[in-house]
Amino acid sequence: MESQYIFSFPKEIKRWDEALPLGNGFMGALIWGSSQALRFSIDRTDIWDTTPCEETLSPEFSFENMKRIAREGDEESIQRVFTEPYFKPLPSKLPAGKIILDLGESEKLVSSLDITRAQAEVEGDTFRVTSFLSADKKAGMIRVETKKDCRVTLENPDYRKPGEELEENTEPNSLKQLVYPEAVRVEEETEKYFIQEIDSEFQYGIFLKIKPTGTGCEIDYMAATSSDGENWVENTRRQLSKTLEQGYDALFASHCLWWKEYWGKSGISLPDKEVERNWYLTNYLFASCSREGCFPMPLQGVWTADDGFLPPWKGDYHMDLNLQMSYYHYLKANHMPEGESYLDYLWDMAECGRKLAGEFFGAKKGICLPPVMTIGGKALGGWPMYCLSPTNQMWLCQAFERHWRFTGDREFLEERAYPYCKESAEFILEILEEKDGFYYLPISSSPEIHDDRKEAFLTPNSNYDLALLQYLFEALASMAEELELEEAKEWKKIRKKLPKLAVNERKVLMLSPDESLEESHRHMSHLMAVHPLRLMDAHTPENKEIIDASILDLERLGTGNWVGFSFTWMAELYAIQGNGNAAAYYLKTFWRHLCSPNGFHLNGDYKTLGITCMHYRPFTLEANMCAADAVQEMLLQTENGILDFFPAIPEEWEEEASFSTLRGERGILVSACLKDGKVKKIVLESGKAGSILIRKSERLTEIARANGWQQEGDFYRVEYDGKRSVFH
Repeated sequence: MESQYIFSFPKEIKRWDEALPLGNGFMGALIWGSSQALRFSIDRTDIWDTTPCEETLSPEFSFENMKRIAREGDEESIQRVFTEPYFKPLPSKLPAGKIILDLGESEKLVSSLDITRAQAEVEGDTFRVTSFLSADKKAGMIRVETKKDCRVTLENPDYRKPGEELEENTEPNSLKQLVYPEAVRVEEETEKYFIQEIDSEFQYGIFLKIKPTGTGCEIDYMAATSSDGENWVENTRRQLSKTLEQGYDALFASHCLWWKEYWGKSGISLPDKEVERNWYLTNYLFASCSREGCFPMPLQGVWTADDGFLPPWKGDYHMDLNLQMSYYHYLKANHMPEGESYLDYLWDMAECGRKLAGEFFGAKKGICLPPVMTIGGKALGGWPMYCLSPTNQMWLCQAFERHWRFTGDREFLEERAYPYCKESAEFILEILEEKDGFYYLPISSSPEIHDDRKEAFLTPNSNYDLALLQYLFEALASMAEELELEEAKEWKKIRKKLPKLAVNERKVLMLSPDESLEESHRHMSHLMAVHPLRLMDAHTPENKEIIDASILDLERLGTGNWVGFSFTWMAELYAIQGNGNAAAYYLKTFWRHLCSPNGFHLNGDYKTLGITCMHYRPFTLEANMCAADAVQEMLLQTENGILDFFPAIPEEWEEEASFSTLRGERGILVSACLKDGKVKKIVLESGKAGSILIRKSERLTEIARANGWQQEGDFYRVEYDGKRSVFH
């Protein structure tokens, strides 16, 4: 990587969602503000108040009742029983607090973020502040070099105290809606911390220690919680003393080694530096908020709002798109440990899924996690058609199946992927109803069509639900065959009893058997079979006709009601279609107009440029990761044992483009270089020898001839050794 990956901000950063982001998967910091109040807004993923909303514990809160309400079209009950609980303040993710530096007045204030080393810098007239969150420790470090004094303060969130009256017109998501005991604070010259009690079982705080230096000071800090174990307060203080004694430079050196190894896992080089820079920035955000041994990223990762309000959408785990999209790209980007936190979490939450399957759905067996849930796996409510859909669980299964396919890890397949998917299938089979020889859901939907109105209950099966069902049973059959299990036959029988996807007279994929999409809409869930499930091979004439017609129909409907992830999802569809010009256009539209200057996806057209009618700016991360995946799909597609090189690049990339060690199926690492429209070099790295199919194209004619590749229909059969095979 080069110095171009230092992102500069030439003036004061005035908003938390435009701040310099630092993170290590465990903890996050957002750096922003003036020279007299330079904020380090601190967060930690597992700081939650999980107090349940009473309405979600009611007998009315059940799948049986939801089916009744759907049949009767009872919108009042939809909203009272299911939607309204979500808009109660709790449960919710909570902000941790902030460190504030007063460095005096300064006319100059220049900030930068070096993503190669994950270090932030803020410089004023008389000071320079550098900071990082240690990649291999749990602490953050701040170095202040100043010609003046530096005043350090620590602030806890401004919750309402017991006995304090709620002011009139306090907004529903204000922190003042929450009542907690006053934080216990310790304020000394070289040590500061606070402890905030949430309930008798959970407390959290921010701890910092200060060491004066000849030119200023060094500050060591950490967010800690009572879940860290017994004596968590004293243990945190001791750990900070040790890291502060080591000093900034020593910790930074080991921190840089971690990031150097991370960046060595994969890379791209493009003539379009805007796309290249944003791919690297996204991978920086990914590693900052997803690490092995930590919780996977919720909606805002390790960063949360610092504006006196709860985080957007409670900072929860949304599974009708958001969590899944957040982990689209890591496999091909070859960032395996960082992505595995997602799988580990889903596996650990399986018991919560069993409880929901039994208690909410009335199933005797199987797993179904709440599609909108707390960090502990409890349902939050919301629009019930999607927030309590039984099929979103099938989308979670894809994480396990694709991880197996991209690693070839038979042990993972046998011990995790197949059991998880099988138990999910056992659940959904209890929900399905058979009629006329086919399986149907009792109620069906497509996120988030018709909001929470009665029309949102679509005629079963919606294409969204049906594609997920088709995917699950096809995946189970494939995995069972790999494991040489007789169960493969049963999964295939079930798959044959699922109806075909609904396609209208214009060859467009429909919402449901009797409804087509006739409005601009943020979700493209009716196209799940195209992406992300990849059930439809875009190279067969029949599928290509449907995919092309469905994409054309989205163009007809326009972007008026889109949000950020809509643009990145569309880029994925264009990449599958082979339209690189359109894919690049939609990605650039997303990065330029729906992202903050720091790269955060802000969902809406917050600059009011007329791109969409959604002019809000709530921060979430899923669209960032989806955009990175779209770039990778433009460069390399690897499905069903076939490699497709540069399948969807824009015209300007024909001049020169390359990628290194992107991961393909069965764990093969793939590198390639394109120059003047021809593939000049391909490198295949694998732990064992084998062969692979490469899709034929004019770009490959010369290299195929030079290496004597054998043709098999529309493909080349390429042999590789168990180490590093290089083809020129």
